[in-house]
Amino acid sequence: MELIYYITDKDKNRYETIHSLLKNELQISNRLLTKLIEEQGILLNGSVCDTRNLFESNDILTVNFNYAENNDNIVPTKMDLDIIYEDEWLLIINKPSGIAIHPSILHYADSLSNGVKFYFDSIGLQKKIRPVNRLDFNTSRIGYFCKMCLYSRIT
Repeated sequence: MELIYYITDKDKNRYETIHSLLKNELQISNRLLTKLIEEQGILLNGSVCDTRNLFESNDILTVNFNYAENNDNIVPTKMDLDIIYEDEWLLIINKPSGIAIHPSILHYADSLSNGVKFYFDSIGLQKKIRPVNRLDFNTSRIGYFCKMCLYSRIT
């Protein structure tokens, strides 16, 4: 998964460094930014760069999210998932009532997150399980899971 951002004159006038552009324009969280730097996932014009570097108009900034994340804290459980939509960033599931979103003491291995973990494992996706919305046990609604979240309020 890659995010490609074309730097404009407006960006050049508003931001001093790659770091400030990523934080303010793309709203990438501190935690994710640190991970991307560790994984050498930030490229300027195709080369790994230091986020303290300056940039020019017409530069191409690429953010590469193709790194593995540990999701061993959730037990994979095979279950039928009613997947409504899926792309490389998002998984949307129709959540039936009577199932928890998050694992807990009472639902250690039978939550929707356990089913998503099993699904991620089956497609070889090593990403954290990130439910975006919290739905009560008895609520049936659409449940959203980020495969990769940029924003600090979700990561």
